[in-house]
Amino acid sequence: MGILNFIKGQLLEIIEWTDDSRDTLSFRYPDEDKEIKRGAQLIVRESQVAQFVYLGEFGDTFGPGKHTLTTENIPVLTTLQSWKYGFESPFKADVYYVVTRLFTGNKWGTANPVMMRDNDFGIVRARAYGTFDFRIVDTKLFLKEVAGTDNHFRLDEFAETMRSRIVSVFSEALAQARIPVLDVATRYSELGESLLPLINPVMKAKYGLEMSSFIVENVSVPPEVEKAIDQRSSMSAVGNLNDYVKFSMAQGMAKGGGSAGGMASELAVGVAIAQEMVKQQGGVLGTANQSTPSSSMVPPPIPANVAVPDLLTPAEAAKILNVTEEDILNSISAGDLKAKKIGSVYRISRATIDEFLK
Repeated sequence: MGILNFIKGQLLEIIEWTDDSRDTLSFRYPDEDKEIKRGAQLIVRESQVAQFVYLGEFGDTFGPGKHTLTTENIPVLTTLQSWKYGFESPFKADVYYVVTRLFTGNKWGTANPVMMRDNDFGIVRARAYGTFDFRIVDTKLFLKEVAGTDNHFRLDEFAETMRSRIVSVFSEALAQARIPVLDVATRYSELGESLLPLINPVMKAKYGLEMSSFIVENVSVPPEVEKAIDQRSSMSAVGNLNDYVKFSMAQGMAKGGGSAGGMASELAVGVAIAQEMVKQQGGVLGTANQSTPSSSMVPPPIPANVAVPDLLTPAEAAKILNVTEEDILNSISAGDLKAKKIGSVYRISRATIDEFLK
């Protein structure tokens, strides 16, 4: 009787595992070198999957429920063990419990800048971080590619293992989506939702994981790109360039007294400002718009009943519009405003202004 009790103590009759941690992804059942008895009971609870592994090969997979281990319900293991007529004696196999519930609030982030190509800004370096929720959907692939033979694989180990992989998948999805930098840096919630359909197929195929949500909390770009984004936002706020030029000229006339010479100078400098704004907008307006401006962008012609001096100096224009003379000279140097240099002073002719406004 004592020998029978000893033998019985060396066999596993009930296999079950209760997860009381909340941070466990997979757990190998501690068999203590015991063999599994024929007809043993395997208990798998909700949000669990039991995976048999025999000599390094995946055997049968069991979902939630109570299972009696017989030849009929372990066909894969029966094939691996080469039991021609079913097993009657105890056997050895590793049993891994994998948790399939949703794991929420996991952090991700780019340790190094991600290189992305943008139509407006060219190659841009961006850093990003956020959170994601995931669950395990392919037990065998997860054990093979992520957990391995770890006896107790936890979330903290998962974070270290998967951080670089998730960032790599994020970078590939971002490149594939071709989302403009302007949207990446300002529309975080929409960005995560748009990238999720691109990230999930890769995560499932490579690691057996599925993300229920992928949240981008922040994207930072270099200072020069931030400045360009601010300029682009300012252009959008300005709206119609023609209306903006009119408004600027009206302000200058109010400050300068509205003289005839002042009006001509304001028109010339206003056009220079408009052209400079068009150049700054670049990809938004396109080169076609710059070469053939629409009628809404052309400032109004000089009224016929207004007396305008034949020649204007940059200083006159600068004084009336309350800008620096250097700004006017820069516009002349850039070719936005044609002028003749008489002596040491630039002169802008009435004919040049008329031609410039056509």
